[in-house]
Amino acid sequence: MIIFLWLLLVVAIIVWLTARWNLHPFLALLLGAIAIGFLAQLSTSVLIDSLAGGFGSTLRSIGIVIAAGALIGEYLHRSGGAKVLAHNILEKVGEKNSPLAMSLTGYIVSIPVFCDSGFIVLSALSKAIAKRTKIPLTILAVALATGLYATHVFVPPTPGPLAAAATIGADIGRVLILGLIVSVPVMGAALLWAVTVCGRYPVKYEQTIDEPEMSGPLPSFKIAVAPILGPIVLIALKSVAELPSRPFGNGTMFDAAVFLGDPIIALLIGVGTAFFMVTGGQKKIQTEWMEEGLNKAGSIILITGAGGAFGAVLRETNLSDFAEQFASIDGLGVLIPFLIAAFLKTAQGSSTVAIITAAAICAPLVESLGLDSTNGLALAVLAIGAGSLTVSHVNDSYFWVVSKFSEMDTSTALKTHTVATLIMGVTGLITIQLLAWVLL
Repeated sequence: MIIFLWLLLVVAIIVWLTARWNLHPFLALLLGAIAIGFLAQLSTSVLIDSLAGGFGSTLRSIGIVIAAGALIGEYLHRSGGAKVLAHNILEKVGEKNSPLAMSLTGYIVSIPVFCDSGFIVLSALSKAIAKRTKIPLTILAVALATGLYATHVFVPPTPGPLAAAATIGADIGRVLILGLIVSVPVMGAALLWAVTVCGRYPVKYEQTIDEPEMSGPLPSFKIAVAPILGPIVLIALKSVAELPSRPFGNGTMFDAAVFLGDPIIALLIGVGTAFFMVTGGQKKIQTEWMEEGLNKAGSIILITGAGGAFGAVLRETNLSDFAEQFASIDGLGVLIPFLIAAFLKTAQGSSTVAIITAAAICAPLVESLGLDSTNGLALAVLAIGAGSLTVSHVNDSYFWVVSKFSEMDTSTALKTHTVATLIMGVTGLITIQLLAWVLL
């Protein structure tokens, strides 16, 4: 019990340092890891080895993947590929179903693109559609924001789920497949909220839409979607190939599926296809896109490594002994990761930091919670993702991106966007719990 109380104190200090003093999460997590190591009376050699080993082992598995995903996202953003996806989906579902179109667009775009960037890129499109269709902007904005959020916390290669999978030791392919399953009802629940309730809160917005000038022609839909769907399909095929039934056999097809479906190879292939989105005058600024994407990846990689170090130190404590009492709550093990992530998210604002920190805390607990199987580890990652949705409010940068770019006042954003994220988190938990009862 005493180590659990020390952990609560350390987590509170991490939240205080990041939220109150704006200390970078990389430093806050490392300081927290050192603090919990001293409080647990670990020897200095064990503490230092855990810090370095946890940092290195985490990044060994996903450092390249995060960098590749950031590059894909940057190319999709800068080339206009995200808007190509949005316009194509809008054409398919029709203007009357614009909320569905915006939700689906966000759902697809946020797999490689950070949801903040995705919302900024597509917010002008939301205003243009609202003006043309007379659908309240709040409906379209919340539909887009929640669509982006759904895959942001559940579906690799988004950095949060990737980092959690690496820290906990979950199979990325299994997380991807189950994440796609969980994210659909989560997105649907938020879309229903947007359509049925958010229209009651109209906002006034600038009617003139300033579209950014592009330096070349826009990529085609097939070229824009390939860097997203290609890696997903390859990673999923690897998981299928490794099923006990061995549907691809054990020969060349199996070896090819396992190699191409490795997240590192799959994402590098995605980067290669993203290069085809570069056209005309854009080729001169391609280096700038690469540098910007890698700069964004660098911060996430450091935070992820620090989270891995924190988790490695926790594994050296006897925290798992305290968690064993939860194993008696049969089938409810996913509730604990959800609650930890929800507390961290609500307290400090960042979903990615909440996911990485919660994963570090939960890593030594999964066996005690009955989540140490292949499916159990994946569901633990998704439960953390669901918690990291709950809730987005005034300490979350994404809250302000959604409110400011949709011209909502704070009260309206709290009544629409914040409540939507609560609904998403609870829907995610219920869906994951149902899967746990079936798969575990």
